[in-house]
Amino acid sequence: MNIKNSILVRARVAFLIVAIFSITIVGKILHIQLVQGEKWNNRADQMSLQYMTVKATRGNIFSDNGSLLATSVPYYRVAFDPSRVKEDIFQDEIDSLSIRLSYFYKDREARDYKIIITNARVSGRKYLILNPKQIDYQHKKEIESWPIFKYGRMDGGIIFEKIDKRFLPFNYLANRTIGYVNENREGAGLEYSFDKFLGGKNGEALYQKMAGGNWKPVSGTGIRPKEGLDLETTIDVNLQDVAEAALLGSLEYNHAAYGSLILMEVKTGEIKAISNLVRTSAGKYAEQYNYAFGRHGLREPGSTFKLATMIALLEETDISLDDSIDTGDGNYQIYKNTVRDHEEGGYGTITVRDAFEKSSNIAMAKLAEKHFSARPNLFFEYLENMHLTRPLGFQMAGEGVPKVKTPDTWSGITLPWMAYGYGLELTPLHILTFYNAIANEGRMIRPIIVKSIQKADRVIEEFYAETLVRKVCSDITLKKVKSLLEGVILRGTASNINNSHYSIAGKTGTAQLLKNGKHSKNYLTSFVGYFPADNPLYSAIVVIEDPKGFRQYGSNVAAPVFKEIADKIYSKNIEMHLPLADGYESKLGVFPVIRSGLQEELSFICNQLGISNHSKNDATEWVKTRAVNNSVEWISNKIIQGSVPDVTGMTLKDAIYLLENKGFTIEYNGIGRVKRQSIGPGVSTRKGTKIKLELG
Repeated sequence: MNIKNSILVRARVAFLIVAIFSITIVGKILHIQLVQGEKWNNRADQMSLQYMTVKATRGNIFSDNGSLLATSVPYYRVAFDPSRVKEDIFQDEIDSLSIRLSYFYKDREARDYKIIITNARVSGRKYLILNPKQIDYQHKKEIESWPIFKYGRMDGGIIFEKIDKRFLPFNYLANRTIGYVNENREGAGLEYSFDKFLGGKNGEALYQKMAGGNWKPVSGTGIRPKEGLDLETTIDVNLQDVAEAALLGSLEYNHAAYGSLILMEVKTGEIKAISNLVRTSAGKYAEQYNYAFGRHGLREPGSTFKLATMIALLEETDISLDDSIDTGDGNYQIYKNTVRDHEEGGYGTITVRDAFEKSSNIAMAKLAEKHFSARPNLFFEYLENMHLTRPLGFQMAGEGVPKVKTPDTWSGITLPWMAYGYGLELTPLHILTFYNAIANEGRMIRPIIVKSIQKADRVIEEFYAETLVRKVCSDITLKKVKSLLEGVILRGTASNINNSHYSIAGKTGTAQLLKNGKHSKNYLTSFVGYFPADNPLYSAIVVIEDPKGFRQYGSNVAAPVFKEIADKIYSKNIEMHLPLADGYESKLGVFPVIRSGLQEELSFICNQLGISNHSKNDATEWVKTRAVNNSVEWISNKIIQGSVPDVTGMTLKDAIYLLENKGFTIEYNGIGRVKRQSIGPGVSTRKGTKIKLELG
């Protein structure tokens, strides 16, 4: 065979092979399409259809008066199925729709929207996300009226994908207490602690995978989700606002690291306000962790724990509050360690009452060592009986577990150190619960922050404060420690917050912070107590860590925050106000408090109220009052040139007007009418002299 024939044979064989291969491929294609087509179409449908979870709408969180603290607000993502629109409608209205989309979203020109939608329609796309931006319900209603979209989902192709977002009507108020839950079911606060109620039950729906990887819901399929239940909390939004403002003001003023505050109703154990503010890297304060009850809020309580020591001493021994104890020069050596009192030079010999009210560490250490060193288990039993060694069982997740050593692990200094609040760790909520028991006649109750779980207006489950300890101490001891707590305010370390309008009982605390296992020069300041002391309505604790500057004690850092909150509650709670003094009501019936002032103004008030009033012959412009025979008599209050006028009984406005017109400078404290003036009436003094006024 010549070369030409050989090449020709090879070419024909190669062509035949290619032809056979091509015929085989075409045949296979025809077999798949014609014979196996239905099989593979079903497989494709199965791969593009998938059941997906439809999240349930979370329940609402309400305050104690029904105000919304957290709710789910619906937002929507707008998608479009251009294939559903009739040709004549599409051609007539696509331009108008494109203009509306461009004006609304402001991300592209109208002609670009028209091109995108038209191309999607031509290619047969059934699902086109017009813009990833989520819109609210009002904008949804607006878009439903646009060209093409106004024909609805079936004829207009409009698709609204609902997305619930959590909304806090009061912004950052009680933000950490409300909390959150993320996509991994992790979180904090009420949202996390009550997620099984708030979260409801998710449903599922059939989705179809569209071009571009997006999933479109197939209408009329799946299981509907069940909405979550609502929470009714004990939080009072007004008191919460007051508490946060007071705490923030102190933190900023003292440049502190963080602060925590809890306000509780004495009888019910309901938490009315809870705030935790920490200084951020930007120098601002924000809620990042709930130090009030969480494990990161565990701290050595310092002197606030002396109440527990005193109860143990009064219950177990025969000591009297009037007994004397020698505290020396302010330094007391125990082994190689030294207990110190904050008073320079020490207190010397003082009574047990003074030791508590002045917060002597040495006195507490000596008393505990004397009476319990041979019986450490007995002291620990008292702590157990006061529920100070185990958790409270609080409603919210993450409660800190008390760190209190058992006697078998104690060293020689554990007991005396523990006696004044060192060597153990408690949360602020635990300490407050203990003090609340004193205010509640010895009954310790578990604090609550959620009152009920509801579905619409129907209560599903209610919560009440349960009794943890029926009596933390005997009635005799209770009476004594109440007087001690009141004495702290009247004569002791917190006398700076004493006032004449309502009584306070409580205890200051100052503890050195532990850093790397050693006590540092940084302090944890605190104040815990209740008010009014004679009929307690509220208890509260304020804890502020690491204040800067010369203020380093519970008395001048934490206690003023307590008083600021108490003052605002007092000003709005008429039940706490004392009846009018001086027998006005008994003499004149319903009678305004009129003591001293400008006669013209006081006469006008009396005339408006129908109260008889008259002047003595020598009455002047400025007068004092006297009740005579069911009427008011004006008595002259003569203002002598060059001498200090008598402003007692006047309102602050009148007193300042009168004194400043005479050239004096004014300094005052308290609220109400002038009770005392530092320079007496009639005293001659030069202009510019400072006169201090005490109001009450």
